[in-house]
Amino acid sequence: MRIRPGSVYIIPFLLSTMLLTGFRKSRPMPKDLRPNIIVILADDMGFSDAGCYGGEIHTPNIDFLAANGIRYTQFYNTSRCCPTRASLLTGLYNQEAGIGKMTDAEDEPGYLGHLSENAVTLAEVLKTAGYQTAMSGKWHVSNTNGQRTAAEQMAWLNHHQTFGDFSPLSQYPTSRGFDQFFGTIWGVVDFFDPFSLVSGTTPITNVPEHYYHTDAINDTAVAYIKGYAGTQKPFFLYVAHNAPHWPLMALPEDIAKYRDTYRAGWEAIRNARYNKMVKMGLIDPATTPLPKRWKSEQTWAQNPDTAWDAMAMAVHAAMIDHMDQGIGRIIEALKTTGQLDNTLILFLSDNGASPENCANYGPGFDRPDETRDGRKIIYATKKQAMPGPQTTYASIGQTWANVANTPYQYWKAESYEGGIHTPLIAFWPKGITAGKGGFSNHTGHVMDLMSTFAELAHAQYPKVYNGHKIPATTGTSLLPSFRNKNTAGHDQLFNEHFGARYARSGNWKLVSLSNDTTWQLFNLAVDRTETNNLAAQYPEKVQQLQTLWYQWAQTHQVFPKPGSRKTVK
Repeated sequence: MRIRPGSVYIIPFLLSTMLLTGFRKSRPMPKDLRPNIIVILADDMGFSDAGCYGGEIHTPNIDFLAANGIRYTQFYNTSRCCPTRASLLTGLYNQEAGIGKMTDAEDEPGYLGHLSENAVTLAEVLKTAGYQTAMSGKWHVSNTNGQRTAAEQMAWLNHHQTFGDFSPLSQYPTSRGFDQFFGTIWGVVDFFDPFSLVSGTTPITNVPEHYYHTDAINDTAVAYIKGYAGTQKPFFLYVAHNAPHWPLMALPEDIAKYRDTYRAGWEAIRNARYNKMVKMGLIDPATTPLPKRWKSEQTWAQNPDTAWDAMAMAVHAAMIDHMDQGIGRIIEALKTTGQLDNTLILFLSDNGASPENCANYGPGFDRPDETRDGRKIIYATKKQAMPGPQTTYASIGQTWANVANTPYQYWKAESYEGGIHTPLIAFWPKGITAGKGGFSNHTGHVMDLMSTFAELAHAQYPKVYNGHKIPATTGTSLLPSFRNKNTAGHDQLFNEHFGARYARSGNWKLVSLSNDTTWQLFNLAVDRTETNNLAAQYPEKVQQLQTLWYQWAQTHQVFPKPGSRKTVK
């Protein structure tokens, strides 16, 4: 039996909960009828990876949530890991929350690299309404740059030296409203021995044999749920996975399930996903045509690296499969403790699948060059080492990312639908009255979680918190869509990330790539996959949406100081 290591670090929490439960049994209190709230966030998972969104990956537990809840067909993130987390946690556009780029500290309000003191988190708001709060998984919304030499940084990443806290403690989850936290402060992790792993604020300097980080995240969440079962107050639990973000690392028994699956190649998998999505009613082929595959001139038969590429996608699938197994344990814990029916579970991804070739980055910043026990890590720039084990750093790359995001174009970090369009499942047996297993066309955004949860918890979103003025949330509640799948949602949405940007008004969308200042215009009512650029045909619409984008940018801290090298043109 595989060791489930996450529980090792929460024994003190469980003991304290048992004591608290025993005390409360002697003085019974009425049970709070407000729902528990769980957010499960996948990392770099493609739009069509899960079975219930068209994929061939075995995800029975995510599929269970979908079959007994609702799936959103127009839900949006902010195109990358840390900006999406900032927006999700605060109910603001990510620049207003302090993370316009990544987690480097910069002396500009929209680019602090950490959650701003002028933003309030979901946990902070829900705590004011009496909710218990906990988090398990990836934080990635605090400053991660430091003053160490390259040699010191590598020794730290390799677990050979320690240099104290991984970011200022004032930026840790337990300083931003979470009662309990187990997970990583930084972004990238070795799944078998993660860097920046902490319990609360205490660094975990060693992990047990057979540690696998996805298990630890899910099993810690299970232990939190069991601990809360004997209490009277509802809880908010944020389960933020690292999977399936690179490096591609999975357990051999999970990889074996998909060893032959992706030998069929890019085109076959993509077409199968598209056809499945059409058959299940997730997309309408009349308004969502399948564009040409990325670099479609190269066929699978011409690919000299089919064995490596098929294995890369097999490991990606295995990582999602294993995450789903743990989600099954979360569902079972809720069921056995009698909490499932009155728990709202939201499952989503932080952005589209990643096109990055992480091997080209090489070691440095958050990437080690050897394991704790001294084995050298191979960055497979020439695909010279198979993905999967701890000693290989590899990723699926652009072509598989395009497949993972079927039917949409592009990927993580871009503002095209393949980068910003996330699968979202809402499950709440007691509270969702829209048809089970159905779809919602409600246009939503990760910032909507704040308004949704505040309404459910009867919590007040503050104008001032801890002496800091808090901007009004730009999110809207999803609760109407729980009752009526025809609700409209946002009429306007915007984004900017490293020059990639879009403005959406109604079904019109103006968008540009990160390396191109030229706007393209699409009518999503008839062209959800952005295949027909209408900019030349409707110049007045381009001007209108461009004006809206600049107005949004000026009022939401998107532009840095005048003259800054980061000014967007």
